[in-house]
Amino acid sequence: MSRRFARHLSTASLLAGLLAAAPAMAAPATDEPPATTDAPGDVPDEVIVTGQKLGYDTDATSTATRTPTKILDIPQSITSVSRQQIDDQAIRSIGDALRQVPGAIVGQGEGHRDQVVLRGQNTTADFFVDNLRDDIQYYRPLYNLERLEVLRGPNAMIFGRGGGGGVINRVTKVPERANFIGGSVSGNSFGSWYLDADANVKLTGDLAARLNAVHEEFASHRRQFGGEFTGFNPTLRFTPDDRTAFTLSYEYNEDRRVIDRGVPSVNGRPLEGFRDTFFGIADINRNSFTAHVARATVEHRLTDNLTITGRLLYGSYDKFYRNLYPGAAVIGTGPTAQVPVEAYFDAVYRENLFSQTDIVWRTRTGPIAHTLLAGFEFGYQFTDGRRQNGFFDGVVGAANGGLRAFAPLADPFAPPRPVFRPGTGQRDALTRARIFAGYVQDQLKWGPVELLVGLRLDKFTLTATNRLLNQTVERSDTLWSPRAGLVIHPVANVTTYFSYARSYLPASGDQFTSLDIVGAALKPERFDNYEVGVKWEPRPGLLIAADIYQLERTNTRSPGPIAGQILLTGAQRSRGLEVEARGQITAKWNLSLAYALTEAVITDTTAAAPAGRHVPLVPRHSFSAFTRYDFTPRFGAGLGVSYFSQSFTTISNAVTLPGYARVDAALFYKLSKSIEAQLNVENLTNTNYFPTAHTDNSISTGAPINARATLRFRF
Repeated sequence: MSRRFARHLSTASLLAGLLAAAPAMAAPATDEPPATTDAPGDVPDEVIVTGQKLGYDTDATSTATRTPTKILDIPQSITSVSRQQIDDQAIRSIGDALRQVPGAIVGQGEGHRDQVVLRGQNTTADFFVDNLRDDIQYYRPLYNLERLEVLRGPNAMIFGRGGGGGVINRVTKVPERANFIGGSVSGNSFGSWYLDADANVKLTGDLAARLNAVHEEFASHRRQFGGEFTGFNPTLRFTPDDRTAFTLSYEYNEDRRVIDRGVPSVNGRPLEGFRDTFFGIADINRNSFTAHVARATVEHRLTDNLTITGRLLYGSYDKFYRNLYPGAAVIGTGPTAQVPVEAYFDAVYRENLFSQTDIVWRTRTGPIAHTLLAGFEFGYQFTDGRRQNGFFDGVVGAANGGLRAFAPLADPFAPPRPVFRPGTGQRDALTRARIFAGYVQDQLKWGPVELLVGLRLDKFTLTATNRLLNQTVERSDTLWSPRAGLVIHPVANVTTYFSYARSYLPASGDQFTSLDIVGAALKPERFDNYEVGVKWEPRPGLLIAADIYQLERTNTRSPGPIAGQILLTGAQRSRGLEVEARGQITAKWNLSLAYALTEAVITDTTAAAPAGRHVPLVPRHSFSAFTRYDFTPRFGAGLGVSYFSQSFTTISNAVTLPGYARVDAALFYKLSKSIEAQLNVENLTNTNYFPTAHTDNSISTGAPINARATLRFRF
């Protein structure tokens, strides 16, 4: 640990597997099967309901352990952003939500996908929906969520490959035994607007249905930016008895938008004075994404202490994006300054099929209570991907074999148009990933002491066919992922814990694009996390937590000294302190607070970066807070502050993102029992800032002061 840092610390078979228990369901299912953390005989039995109340707190979740567990008792850092907080802050994206999570930094994602950095680990694939993998690259909506959960540190024991820095799990709404209709209409000062609806109906005593839907039109301070999103998610829940529940869900998402990759750099800093300038061509910079996702869940309580849960997901995803962007820093100064530009398109079609089966048994051996988990997972992923570069054929002064052209630095920006054709850098490949996993876990409780131990075995096989070379390669990995955590309660409402967890990322990378003859020989990357933490619940509904961790990443792939050579010589270390508070201070006062001190560096010298370089997009200090106080039953106000110290755009450490602070505010007024009006003002002080980047010359610009008005109703 550095001294400076130390100072700061002072398919059918799958479906059959999923529904294997269905013939046995002769015994009477509940729409919410009871779950206890204590074994039979413990007095009193403690019933845990996973979910959230009104407010910013979440009592318990099954995401971190696959068993309903109080967040206070989980030996791991976990943040749950509730539906109430999402609404209060008018959060419209996962990126905005992650500003409220310590150790989570938003990446630009080239303007067409969610991309995040968790504890210094950059990922586009560690996303899940109701604990099932959701790894295609796109912007995930929030309209149908109950809450957004962020688990920090390796999570392979629960989620499988990847998850080296953490995972993000979307928990969707399910039908309730009630009749209601809700929704909202909202618009902001840039001209963007949306309509959403949430309708629930009790069809019979055993059957309920829920429909969530949204349509949104995009606009921002960036000229020529626009687009639209449409999504709907009908869900059915059938509870034939007090022991069994079936949930069926279909989700449709359609996203069409202009891709905006921000501004280039100049002299190692983001280009100033062009906050609103679009450095692309609007009819070229386009993203088109369509998803059809079906999910099924069966929950059955065989006895009071033995339950089985099966989950199935099938997803079909079709995506195309094309963009022109600054390919290097601004050249020259004054009227002769020029911006190098490049372009490419990428098309991908993916099908995902996943099945999970969990068996949970609560028992005891003498004074020790056990919650035993055993399960297995099958998965199949098919990906068809193509890429071509843009060539500036016939453009005077084009460089790099026609891959780069130059345009005057001006507003508006007018670059030459590229031609997309076969040539240098193209890709055309099919990949098939097959996954089989088995896992076991025991949560032991003996008085004030709890121990969590688990082990997962993944068999991951990837077959990649390069259609340009008519070449097929295959790699198969057997991955063992252990996890252990010790929890001690010095008093009932305080937890101290120590944990260790390991995760792997196969040589194919996040999106299966890097497996070739060279990559097929590479070992998986490995992540090892050591963490010590404390959690305190000073009052019901308010949780304060802090942790210190060290995360080692080894077997990192890096370029070798010979062109085209890839070596396993890279290593990276993240160390940090994370603090957060979330929930109700009083019945009228909600608070969300997050702080992280992070040191993430390269620890082995490679051709890509010498030891000591800083990991990109990781500020040393990050802080965010938002609070809402209701002065009367009708009127409330909110205030938010966020601060991020400087960071680097890429591993080159050649371009610095300046640190910044931003202030937000909100007002809430209940027009009636069923209707509330809301006003959110972002960047109240009109700060000029650069929140994130993708490369040294794709740097996002923060929006100036703007306001969003929302009318929310529920009958």
